[in-house]
Amino acid sequence: MRGDFEAIYDNPAGTRRAIITRGRKNAKTTESAMLLLLHLCGPEAKPNSQLNSAAQSRDQAAILFQLAAKMVRLSADLSAVVTIRDTAKQLHCSELGTLYRALSADASNNLGLSPSFIVHDELGQVRGPRSALYEALETATAAQDSPLSIIISTQSPNDGDLLSILIDDAETGADSRTVLRMDTAPPELDVFSLEAIKAANPAFGVFMNEREVLDMRDAAERMPSRQPDYENLVLNRRVEMNAPFVSRIVWQKCGAEVNDDWDGCEVYAGLDLSAVNDLTALVRVANVDGVWQALPTFWLPKVGLAERARQDRQAYDLWASRGFIETTPGNTIEYEWVAERLAAMHREHPFRRIAFDRWNYRHFKPWLARVGFADEELDGEDALFKPFGQGFESMSPALLTLESLLLGERLAHGNHPVLSMCAANATIETNAAGGRKLAKHKSHGRIDGMVALAMAAAIAAEEYSVQSPSYLESAAMAFV
Repeated sequence: MRGDFEAIYDNPAGTRRAIITRGRKNAKTTESAMLLLLHLCGPEAKPNSQLNSAAQSRDQAAILFQLAAKMVRLSADLSAVVTIRDTAKQLHCSELGTLYRALSADASNNLGLSPSFIVHDELGQVRGPRSALYEALETATAAQDSPLSIIISTQSPNDGDLLSILIDDAETGADSRTVLRMDTAPPELDVFSLEAIKAANPAFGVFMNEREVLDMRDAAERMPSRQPDYENLVLNRRVEMNAPFVSRIVWQKCGAEVNDDWDGCEVYAGLDLSAVNDLTALVRVANVDGVWQALPTFWLPKVGLAERARQDRQAYDLWASRGFIETTPGNTIEYEWVAERLAAMHREHPFRRIAFDRWNYRHFKPWLARVGFADEELDGEDALFKPFGQGFESMSPALLTLESLLLGERLAHGNHPVLSMCAANATIETNAAGGRKLAKHKSHGRIDGMVALAMAAAIAAEEYSVQSPSYLESAAMAFV
């Protein structure tokens, strides 16, 4: 803890935000309570200031309050200056006029605040890049001269979660006023080694229950299904609890910038049509020098975009403002708009084949005809648009193809944020015969972009079997 305090208060640039992350049961809440009291009635206190702690549930909010209140009750000096208001979960220092309140994300209203000190307790529990409570508190500090936010938590499992985004930004060192104190097991260490456990848990061998920690390790070693929990909660690693189709490391290795100079290239695509107000995804792929370049396009209705972003806990509105999502007029996906965009893409770089999910295609097909696609392109054996099943029979070989490209680093996706979100969310379902498919109902967020990418990769691999030998030779390395 001493190292954390020194890093926060001895920062030459002054500290605006401190991120403290380590494994569970390392006295993170105790440290939070100490910092809180330091600013409520200690040498860091500012007269008449507001202090808040933020948690994702009322129960979690109560834990920090109760621990801070217990410290007050056990100290005659603190009890003399701090009033405990148990029902309201408040601590008040009347001499300084300072007031601490414990807040939770499920409270009805957390606006009207102006805190000078904030503890974001277990922010790693937030899924997705946004938290209404976090944003409400962080934007409420504008009236303060030198506010301080403490984020103290075990890591989130996903790259796209709020805490992960904050940690990744802090690691760049771009903001000298952000302090990062992270204890985590380095990736090169054996996950079951004592060295890995000690790296993420500074309290191991001091006051932690070593037997309990080792029992969790042993259970994870016996039962692989327990390993993600163990790695995330004990080793403080960013590990997806539900094993994704593609790991974060593998996906990042394919994040090279996309080469969209496709003149003379065969272009294939996968189209995942959504319900009228959900994410619709198109992913185009073309082979350039043996590497498949993936260009995704996403559509969402313009009306209700911010509400959809809050509901899914994703930055759809931000991505739309930066051009990563195209918004269609109204409050539903306008198929006319999508059809016109497909026609424009076809004129720029003609499609060789477009694989599509049959969902809602009957409503989409008339618009394709209206924007100029011929009947023979919409139906028939050699049609431009080809239906692609979403069951095990079709998706299992599609996933095998996509997996081969990813593992062989023969795909470039440019780290497109919406496609990367879909990749992080995508989990698979396996049948008794070992067949696999992407499972939307088991995934914890939108996966439409990965469905479209899998279809695009599969249709491209299938089409090679009917291409000329010279074309096969130029692309031979792509699907080995």
